[in-house]
Amino acid sequence: QVQLVQSGGGLVQSGGSLRLSCTASGSVSTIYAMAWYRQAPGKERERVARITIPGGNINYADSVKGRFTISRDNAKITVYLQMSSLKPEDTAVYYCNARTVRGLSQYEYWGQGTQVTVSS
Repeated sequence: QVQLVQSGGGLVQSGGSLRLSCTASGSVSTIYAMAWYRQAPGKERERVARITIPGGNINYADSVKGRFTISRDNAKITVYLQMSSLKPEDTAVYYCNARTVRGLSQYEYWGQGTQVTVSS
């Protein structure tokens, strides 16, 4: 089992910056990837950024490339999403996600979600 606790987010003006954090606990050694997703009202949840562990391979959604940065600490316990040049269309609830593997089985865990609101 993995528990994810998010922090950060809030209200910011267009062009501003915010940083989200996600701290994992529990069976963290089984985590092989962590990601940030977001879901805006009336829209499907979309993946924003993903980082593999321990390889550190990173992928971004086209909509955030060049503006968002995902990173992790060396202990693999916390993942960050630095969001810059924010736009009103970035407004959404942001979720941290972790994928784990144990033997032949894979599991998925979610953080509690945090609201990011970008005003124009």
